Amino acid sequence: MTISQFPPAAGGIPTGNTAGRPASPSIGDVYYNGQLAILEIYDGTNWVPCSAPAATPTITVADVGTSVAYGSAQGVVTITEGISGGPADSFLISASTGGYTATTTGTTVTITVGNNGSYTFSGQGVNNFGTSVAGPSTSATLTTVPQAPTIGTATTSGATTDVTVTWTLGQNGGKNLSSITITPYLNGTTAQTSQTAATTSSTTHTFTGLTIGNSYTFKVKTTNANGTSNESSATNSVTIALLITVDYLVIAGGGAGASKESSSVACGGGGAGGLRSTVTATGGGGTLETAVSFVSGVSHTITVGAGATGAAGTSAENGVLAASGNNSSISATGFSTITSTGGGGGAGGQYTQVNAASNGGSGGGGGAGDAPAQTAGSGTSGQGYAGGTGTASGTNANRTGGGGGGAGAVGVNGSGGNNGAGGNGVAVSITGSSVTYAGGGGAACGQSSGTQAAAGGSGGGGNASVSTGAHGGSGNANSGSGGGAFSGTVANNGGSGGSGVVILRATQQAASTTGSPTYTTSGSYHIYKFTGSGSITY
Repeated sequence: MTISQFPPAAGGIPTGNTAGRPASPSIGDVYYNGQLAILEIYDGTNWVPCSAPAATPTITVADVGTSVAYGSAQGVVTITEGISGGPADSFLISASTGGYTATTTGTTVTITVGNNGSYTFSGQGVNNFGTSVAGPSTSATLTTVPQAPTIGTATTSGATTDVTVTWTLGQNGGKNLSSITITPYLNGTTAQTSQTAATTSSTTHTFTGLTIGNSYTFKVKTTNANGTSNESSATNSVTIALLITVDYLVIAGGGAGASKESSSVACGGGGAGGLRSTVTATGGGGTLETAVSFVSGVSHTITVGAGATGAAGTSAENGVLAASGNNSSISATGFSTITSTGGGGGAGGQYTQVNAASNGGSGGGGGAGDAPAQTAGSGTSGQGYAGGTGTASGTNANRTGGGGGGAGAVGVNGSGGNNGAGGNGVAVSITGSSVTYAGGGGAACGQSSGTQAAAGGSGGGGNASVSTGAHGGSGNANSGSGGGAFSGTVANNGGSGGSGVVILRATQQAASTTGSPTYTTSGSYHIYKFTGSGSITY
């Protein structure tokens, strides 16, 4: 190689500052740049440092949008080699925080940092003569897959096969979530079909379609444009309850008939207890109710309401309002209680006061005296009807009482000297044969003309009485019927309301019962008739 000297120097290699480089050098000419303190060689285009640390590079950084686990964001670094220094053998890329670095001999490299966020980077060139100073910094926002959610709990009400799973969302990795996935694990080990939460901000999901009797745990994961997070840890284990479909007839105790020691005052009949049924028909003209699901292994409490005791006759100026019947119900933990309302009591005849008959499952009948007639009690929607209204007049013969409301019909109004009959009950075939329940009690007045003592409604309603030797008729036991009224010259009692009843029907036989229900079968059904309070477990 021929080394030209410009200008010729006795001491050897030409020297000078950058501006004093030879104007027309040849390839291979060597020059010492005293300004930069480096030895340069001409490569035909540029004076290239040949005895200096690598030149400082410039860089750009782009987000990878990594699909690796949350906590490992990545950026792709593109490197442009500098010219104010020696050629680089490699490049060192560094983040300004966290101590994250990457090296490469090429012009691109992927650098891995921590969680998603904004980072500042710079590059250095490296050769045998040393490492350059850091080049100009550049910032980039890097993203990752989402952070795994923190799991909450799995709960089931017991009355359904549904399980509600809760969780707390983690960081989204710098990009909006696109879905949240909930996966059940049979016996805590075998993944089953997943479901997706309603929204990407949901923190709860009700899982449906699980198999009765199996045990499950649940895990949750989230997804964004980069990918899917790790799954959360598992919830507690829940077992899907075995549910038994049960039809029911729930009838409350009937209201009592009113009574008054008077030949000229009218008394109302007692209203029937509320009737709720999933078979044949329900009370009050309501829509037939739907069979319920009993949880296997859970004790369900049965409450059978007593009928109200008939009102005692009194010679006081104003009669006494008769008592209402007691509620009947079915209830258990985690179960929506089914309650039928006790029948309303009938109103006693009044000389100077106006008192309404009681509301109830079916309303009590109104009474009457010199004062305006007592208003009838109203029934409960889907359980029974209102009682009949009495009529009042200064003329004894025109004073009449209203019949108690029945589960199937309104009590008859007193009118034209005739006392009202009790409203009819409802026929239900839950036992396999049709039986009518919950008739209203009849009304009475001791006056000498018209119908003095009206009949109770079908389904066991008590008949009214004006006879010296007879109280008002009681409603039939275990029918929820209202008691009949009494009005006469002696202090006889009004009729008591009939006690309620609860009847259950299912295709599975009960595991145990208390309260000594009557057990029968009809076709494929097992039938339990409770005439007193108790419990049942399937």
